[in-house]
Amino acid sequence: MDIQLEKKKGLRPKHYGYIALGVLLFFVGWKMITANTGHTFRAEKDKLSIADVVQGKFDDYITINGTVAPITTIYMDAYEGGRVTEKLIEEGAMVQKGDIILKLDNIGLYEQILNSESNLALKQNDLRSTKLTFDSRQVEGRKSLATARTELQRMERNYEQNQALYDDGLISKEVYLTSKENYELSKKQYEIVKVQTDNDDELRRTSLPVLEADLSRMQKTLGMVYQRLDHLNVRAPADGQLGFLDAEIGQNISQGQRIGQVNVLTDYKIEADIDEHYIDRVKRDLNATFERNGTEHTLRLRKVYPEVRNGKFKIDLVFIGEKPQNIRAGQSYNIKLQLGQSSDALLLPKGSFFQSTGGQWIFVVNPDGNEALKRNIRIGKQNSRYYEVLEGLEHGEKVITSNYDSFGDADNIVLK
Repeated sequence: MDIQLEKKKGLRPKHYGYIALGVLLFFVGWKMITANTGHTFRAEKDKLSIADVVQGKFDDYITINGTVAPITTIYMDAYEGGRVTEKLIEEGAMVQKGDIILKLDNIGLYEQILNSESNLALKQNDLRSTKLTFDSRQVEGRKSLATARTELQRMERNYEQNQALYDDGLISKEVYLTSKENYELSKKQYEIVKVQTDNDDELRRTSLPVLEADLSRMQKTLGMVYQRLDHLNVRAPADGQLGFLDAEIGQNISQGQRIGQVNVLTDYKIEADIDEHYIDRVKRDLNATFERNGTEHTLRLRKVYPEVRNGKFKIDLVFIGEKPQNIRAGQSYNIKLQLGQSSDALLLPKGSFFQSTGGQWIFVVNPDGNEALKRNIRIGKQNSRYYEVLEGLEHGEKVITSNYDSFGDADNIVLK
């Protein structure tokens, strides 16, 4: 009789194969899903900033903060060093060109003046003595020359007379030869005296101008020393307002030390710092505007400083037309600096997302509004309100413009 065996309940070996195959299929499916959708982040829609991408007019400008400054600032450096003895004008006071602001005292300079005066007096005495010597020699030379000329004429006449008498046989040969020798000697003496007199005259003609030039230089040097003495009075270099004065009574000031400045208030300029990102686009003669008490004022960019410090460079702007009433140095204005012409463009509102993405990508909200996907974009110019979109977005699309730091490395955002 056959005995029927009951089937054992539970998993058989072949079931393990089915389970392993199911697990493998589930893992492959999960990988395919994550490969397509990436990491997902869930966020509350009401806590995000969502903006529309629109087609519109892009105004190519940047907003900067400028500070009013005097049109010209003239620095005062000490021409001469010394100790401050008097302080006649205080900071903030209005000054006229030439007003004495400080008085200095310099003992060494006084000693130098005395030495220069003493040397000048010695030089003047030397020149006077030399002139007297030359004058005396000139007189003696002319007297000697006149005497030698007269003696030569006398000897010549005596020689000619004796020659005629000798030819007639009326005098001896010795008398004739003596008169001839006296004539020739007198002639040579005259020539010597004349050469000596000419040499004295030439020496006087060349030496005196040199001595007088030396004296003139010493007088000029003394005049310059007197000017240095006047420089102990520190004067205002121009009309304006004494901006600051770094000097107190009793303080020792070094030559060339900066001790103050005068602000010329005939006009004003505006100084501003701009991020180095714009250094290639900021040029002279660009226009700028700002509003004050309901009135718009126009500026022109006058100067771009070449140095970049702490990621910024400096510019100067001047007013075109009327200035604000009660303008004062140190006031601040928010200024629109026009970098280029306005143009039609795709506009993306500015937001803090740029800090996380650098403008290279953005989360775009789908038409249903329940999800946002990461998309690469390309941004061009920017102003205080918009980025100019060059690629990656279309008119009417919505994007998340708030900060992305909390999203991590998510590729899509589920909006609740």
